[in-house]
Amino acid sequence: MGFAESGKGVVSDGVNMGQCLRSFVRRKRVDSEHTNNHSSSHQLAKALSVSHLIAIGVGSTIGAGVYILIGTVAREHSGPSLAFSFLIAGIAAGLSAFCYAELASRCPSAGSAYHYSYICVGESVAWLIGWALILEYTVGGSAVARGISPNLALLFGGENSLPFFLARQHIPGLDIVVDPCAAILVLVVTGLLCKGIKESTFAQGIVTSGNVCAMIFVIIAGGYLGFKKGWPGYELPSGYFPYGADGMLAGSATVFFAYIGFDSVASTAEEVKNPQRDLPLGIATALSICCALYMLVSIVVVGLVPYYAMDPDTPISSAFASNGMQWAAYIITAGAVTALCSTLMGSILPQPRILMAMARDGLLPSFFSDVNKKSQVPIKSTVTTGIVAALLAFFMDVSQLAGMVSVGTLLAFTMVAVSLLIIRYVPPDAVPLPSSLQDSIDAVSLRYSDCKQDFHTSKDNTEPLLNKEAAKFDFPLLVKQVAEGSYTISDDKRRKIAGWTIMLTCVGVLLLTSAASYVLLPSMMRYTLCGMGGCLLLSGLTVLTCIDQDDARHNFGHSGGFICPVVPLLPITCILINVYLLINLGCATWVRVSVWLAIGVLVYIFYGRRHSSLRDVVYVPAAHVHEIYGSTPQDSLV
Repeated sequence: MGFAESGKGVVSDGVNMGQCLRSFVRRKRVDSEHTNNHSSSHQLAKALSVSHLIAIGVGSTIGAGVYILIGTVAREHSGPSLAFSFLIAGIAAGLSAFCYAELASRCPSAGSAYHYSYICVGESVAWLIGWALILEYTVGGSAVARGISPNLALLFGGENSLPFFLARQHIPGLDIVVDPCAAILVLVVTGLLCKGIKESTFAQGIVTSGNVCAMIFVIIAGGYLGFKKGWPGYELPSGYFPYGADGMLAGSATVFFAYIGFDSVASTAEEVKNPQRDLPLGIATALSICCALYMLVSIVVVGLVPYYAMDPDTPISSAFASNGMQWAAYIITAGAVTALCSTLMGSILPQPRILMAMARDGLLPSFFSDVNKKSQVPIKSTVTTGIVAALLAFFMDVSQLAGMVSVGTLLAFTMVAVSLLIIRYVPPDAVPLPSSLQDSIDAVSLRYSDCKQDFHTSKDNTEPLLNKEAAKFDFPLLVKQVAEGSYTISDDKRRKIAGWTIMLTCVGVLLLTSAASYVLLPSMMRYTLCGMGGCLLLSGLTVLTCIDQDDARHNFGHSGGFICPVVPLLPITCILINVYLLINLGCATWVRVSVWLAIGVLVYIFYGRRHSSLRDVVYVPAAHVHEIYGSTPQDSLV
């Protein structure tokens, strides 16, 4: 078969087990004019601009948590330095945003982190990321919906002020509290999302505007009260950092999760009119707006009331009430309701697109990949998502499962950073082509085999340029640059060094963060693991900084988009932060997530791997793809 390699992963009598194992790391190619993924039955509408992306990003990121979170973090961690905690967390989130921006512009297809992992890392890892994201958006949407009815009740006069058919009801026999309001809101949002991406994004923009207006009211009115009262929250003997720098950093780790909604922007990449320009702008602008609003609100509220006197449940409302503005509670509650509604839309919007992307690749039934011709959205996936989320919101209090949302997001952030390193240093040099092109592949392969044979024949009849001892090494580790008198690493060796370095760097991050987090380990073991992890991390950073990035990165995917700066430092820092946060989520959360991931592994082994669209492909060098398609009759491409 020449330079071609089969991608089949089916085990039969006499088939090498290594071929089966390779099926777990098979990678798909970036969607191009030759791929058939986006046929008429799978085509999404190209309708989103930068303003739509900003609405999705801000709406998905700024939830009602900011109306509650600042009280707890200020009291227990940051004190008056809460704004710095939000700034540091925003910078940390920005590292992931940089990685997302480059990958989204290079690979603008539905699926977000799942899609990038499938292209750069492999099928099994991509499956786990997609499976974790499904859990994240389902549980996240249900938890948000359960939080809307209590805030709506406050707007209408109190806890029991909602009509009977909307109010929460306790069912004694089952000992559960059902929430009809939450389920109805999920179904309403689902119906809106089925209308079309442009219509649903416009509605989300309106709701998000209401939330932003409420936050602007807090900033302006609170600033006026602060100047009038003399900012009593900052006139404290304990100073600006009552819990020290450690407390401020602990507060940053807590509020980091207030920024994790911007990955919803990347999930809509396929529906953006100009993804190379608009996706980076949308992600960066949305994250900047969120960070600025968070910091300004925290500066104002912490200045109105001493941090130790803040109400952990209603910090903003109580701060205004203590300064004689009880009526402001209605505006703040309205802002919380609009924030929750906007976040609900942002939670349900990405999941159908991830289901659709996984079904396109054959890892899920084709039912999920169907796109409605009229609305150009995956209606079947959207309706399925909405029904499941509505049932969860109706029957279950999923607040205990909220930590599982963070696992999915942080896993996605980590894998996006790893994918960026792979694109820069070891981009895939072989791409899968359908087996229907086997004749063209064999023809091109035979042509290059003949050229190689002619080369060796002529070489045998010619006196070698080098002596016999030197001629033994066809692929030397070092290639001498005669003009400069220097030595460089050959490309094959450089790719191997870079690949192993990326892997060992990730191992070092895992060792370092694990040892730093588990304080119950014996001191000697803990310090040893920290030292080993730190050495691997620093060595990896040094090696990747010293060796050249792969020239093929310039032609990988769609060119002309955003280029992430400060590589490899930025993605490695991103990996370190996200893995540290993952490890510190707690054992109970990881037990629940492990059960879900174990179910996912079984589904992949018994269905996904066997039905993958890559099971019958042939891998060929990327440099020959256009030549193969050029020698293929057009009717065989259909």
